[in-house]
Amino acid sequence: MFITFEGIEGSGKSTSLTLLAQELERRGFDVLRTREPGGCGLGRAIRPILLDARTRCLNMRAELYLFLADRAQHVAEVIRPALEAGQIVLCDRYTDSTLAYQGYGRGLDPEKLRRINEMATGGLVPDLTLLMDLPVGLGLERAGLRNQRQGTVLSEGRFDAESMDFHERVRQGYLALAEEEPQRIACINAEQRPEDVLMQSLSAVEDYLGRSGLSLRP
Repeated sequence: MFITFEGIEGSGKSTSLTLLAQELERRGFDVLRTREPGGCGLGRAIRPILLDARTRCLNMRAELYLFLADRAQHVAEVIRPALEAGQIVLCDRYTDSTLAYQGYGRGLDPEKLRRINEMATGGLVPDLTLLMDLPVGLGLERAGLRNQRQGTVLSEGRFDAESMDFHERVRQGYLALAEEEPQRIACINAEQRPEDVLMQSLSAVEDYLGRSGLSLRP
């Protein structure tokens, strides 16, 4: 089973992924946690270029293809082998990030982005996507506090520094994607306490499995 976590900056994706992974592991499942960019060796080299606030004048198409290069290698090296081995894969960001950020945020053609996403992934689509949704102002406030606490204001802050209008476009893009694909994308209220976000996430996983005739019981 392949589950992705999406959302604007500061939406709590990483925390939610960790909590869901721990709960699934507690129930006896074999879980792989990964992320984009940075879930493979190539991605770890690319991540600083994409996320460091000191990266200047990165052309939006260069940005796009760096993300896609990471994704193509990540799928081939990490995600597909884990799925073939029977693991549950939880991934922090995937193809919907490209549509939301480079499509709705940067203004690149969404249909072209869908086609090149398919090329990069070999057609691998998540079984379920958990969209952590909250107001942009709150998300950016959380992201700023997190980066200050972790000392990553510069090294991970490039997208945080974008305008409010950019982040609003990204959020609305995510919500539009969720409306287009309600069977795959579950919108989670990320303003809740982490434990409540976990319960809503588990409910979305159970709902997906129920539709597939499966169960969260090992």
